[in-house]
Amino acid sequence: MYLEDTGLIFDATTRPASRRVAAFVTLCPLRSGAFLCGFQLGSHKHDPASTIGLCRSVDGGATWEQLPTRFESTLDGTAGSLGAGEMVEVEPGKLLLISTWLDRSDPERPLFDPVTEGILHAKQLRAFSTDEGESWSAWEPVVIPGLTGCTNCGPLLKWSNGTIAHAFESYKEFDDPSPGHHGAWLLVSRDGGRTFDAPLLVAQDPRHKAYYWDQRVCTGVGEGEFIGLFWTHDLEQKKDIPVHFRRASLHDNDFRKAPITQTGIPGQISAPLLLEDGRLLAFVVYRGKPSTMTLWQSKDEGATWPRNDALVVYTHQERARLSQGEREIDYGQYWEDMARWSFGHPAIRPLGNGRVLLAFYAGTPDCMSVRWARVNTADR
Repeated sequence: MYLEDTGLIFDATTRPASRRVAAFVTLCPLRSGAFLCGFQLGSHKHDPASTIGLCRSVDGGATWEQLPTRFESTLDGTAGSLGAGEMVEVEPGKLLLISTWLDRSDPERPLFDPVTEGILHAKQLRAFSTDEGESWSAWEPVVIPGLTGCTNCGPLLKWSNGTIAHAFESYKEFDDPSPGHHGAWLLVSRDGGRTFDAPLLVAQDPRHKAYYWDQRVCTGVGEGEFIGLFWTHDLEQKKDIPVHFRRASLHDNDFRKAPITQTGIPGQISAPLLLEDGRLLAFVVYRGKPSTMTLWQSKDEGATWPRNDALVVYTHQERARLSQGEREIDYGQYWEDMARWSFGHPAIRPLGNGRVLLAFYAGTPDCMSVRWARVNTADR
């Protein structure tokens, strides 16, 4: 694999202070050949007034324009903030977007309560567009019965038969004193995102001693098949451990029986993509030293990920003052550091002819832009 070109999707250095930090990046290819890129936009990460920014490319990701779309963040009279906007074309010319809304009625409340270890009250919202993202319908709730602390994580999936799936994770809410039990889930829709089945549990440690954070899932070869990668944190060892992997199908009676295995890849959020030739890619953010965005590949269905085959796409110099290292991580303080990290959130989509489009955010703590990279996965 080799890097063909890089550039900016959203240049934050030219924006006003209220729109100078872009994070939590998403990519969506359209049947027309265009691409949409979504991201959270505000004065800082997890800004109580943050909204969704959208950019569009009509030349394979080489150049981008920001769309004038404005998303309402006040819900039923309650002030809120919006996370990333995950998108999929549910039918020709019709897009579905799902975002996480957080209750910001008290703007002084942090996202994460270090005492209860819960997160702000959240809702999942959906909207539709029929003009390639220029305008969107009013927000509608995506109801997730029986689960709290839900936030979306990773692209919306679509199989060739029209089935779509929304990946999200659950935890617990801000004022809940009970122990938190993290889970990674899928919500499946068979009617273009109008209704969803009951949530399906993708990954959860039965002992609740490890968390499978920020799942990223891609479709497999057959209908309903999927491949998931997980940022895995071991609470007992107080450290992140190598990225974990699971391959399963919606058609399994209980796809949790599919093994979840360690890849050996060091890092946190990891976005997978299955190529037409059968290779599996993983675009991974690694926050050790040196900090990198690296594209890994497996030629044996995820069994091995040779380091010699990996491509470093971007190297980052973290300028934020962080309190946590790679070991002896204090869980409450770790959340504070997550809000300070100034690069990451990988997204990956195919371009055809062996090429892939990558996107992520990077910058300084007070100014983060959205970047793209184009990689040719063939040998030189």
